[in-house]
Amino acid sequence: MGASDYILRIRERVGHSLLWLPSVSAVVRNDAGELLLGKRADDGRWSVASGVVEPGEQPATAVIREVREETGLDVEPVRLSSVLTHPHTYPNGDRCEYLNIGFECRLLGGTARVNDDESVAVEWFPPDRLPELDRHARLVIAHALGTEATAWFLPAGTVWTESDD
Repeated sequence: MGASDYILRIRERVGHSLLWLPSVSAVVRNDAGELLLGKRADDGRWSVASGVVEPGEQPATAVIREVREETGLDVEPVRLSSVLTHPHTYPNGDRCEYLNIGFECRLLGGTARVNDDESVAVEWFPPDRLPELDRHARLVIAHALGTEATAWFLPAGTVWTESDD
């Protein structure tokens, strides 16, 4: 789907200035234990399925929608695994700071497919043979696959810059 109408309307007013946005990420495994990743259409990087929570939408609903939009798969969020903020600058110069909620999700069905607006490839990867991922994706995956009983978060006072990716 690309940028929502909501974000496009804001961008008309603020240009490339920093936007503070709530977002979700999904860590999905198949029966073989492989992880679902998509190669993003906007910057060509591999990542977990993720996207912005729309106004009035619950994060659990957003993660289901984002996975379906980006990959064609149906999932169920089963555990909140991480909460963190991270900056991102898109190739067109748009700047965002995301408050990201990471979910471990159960695969329910569907067939993995590419969504040309959002992904140029969708593939399953063994956890020990993942492609290059940015720091955010690595953290979301690590904590979704981890054994923590509660969601992981960065310690108070931690500052994350784009050079950390």
